[in-house]
Amino acid sequence: MTIGTSARHGPDLPYQVVAGVTPCGPSWLVAPAKLQGTIFAPEAPHLISPFGEVLDQRPTFAVIALNAPVGYLEEAAHGGRTCDREARALLGPRRGSSIQSAPVRSPTNELEFLPDHLDAISMTLLPRYREVAEEMAPFRQRTVYEVASDMSFYALNEDQPLQYPKNTEKGQAERRALLEVKFPAVDRILSTDLPGVSMAHLLDVAVFVWTARRIFARAAIRIPQDPEWDDQGLRMEIVR
Repeated sequence: MTIGTSARHGPDLPYQVVAGVTPCGPSWLVAPAKLQGTIFAPEAPHLISPFGEVLDQRPTFAVIALNAPVGYLEEAAHGGRTCDREARALLGPRRGSSIQSAPVRSPTNELEFLPDHLDAISMTLLPRYREVAEEMAPFRQRTVYEVASDMSFYALNEDQPLQYPKNTEKGQAERRALLEVKFPAVDRILSTDLPGVSMAHLLDVAVFVWTARRIFARAAIRIPQDPEWDDQGLRMEIVR
């Protein structure tokens, strides 16, 4: 099922702005792009903190493709949310493991990882996820859409999983080659030099802004096709 957005925010500008957003250390790496008719003009990414500042950018983003969970289960389930499980199945045994189960919202409204997900990456990301949880409300899902790296690259690669992990030399070469073919001017993003920002971060945020354009154009697809809602009225879905 394709999805779209009716969001048209900000001042009466001759263009709209969409953004890819991914956690990066204590901040968020944000790659904006201007849309005007068929023109899609990415800009150099920058670091913003906290997440509330991403939402408050001016001009307001019409679409934010966010690499962080948005809706949360109240109780642990094997394999996590339905969107987590379906994304893994779609990516297959080679790349499915890149989809981590989202945290669970505890009775005290805190986000917690299950013991089997308490790895170093999870613990690093949890403060960023909590920032999102504090800011999110159902009305924000008119603008903010959850994405995942391998799901966006799956769409970019004609609905085929990639071969290599993004933190390997082959994986980065594979991703860069795809982006350079499908996303003209992507070098504006990939050539950025920011402290603490790796090439893996830049590749991710580039494909997320590409996904943001798909969402804006009502060409993106949600997983699952009929999304579930959490107890706070947030859709639990991954968009590609």
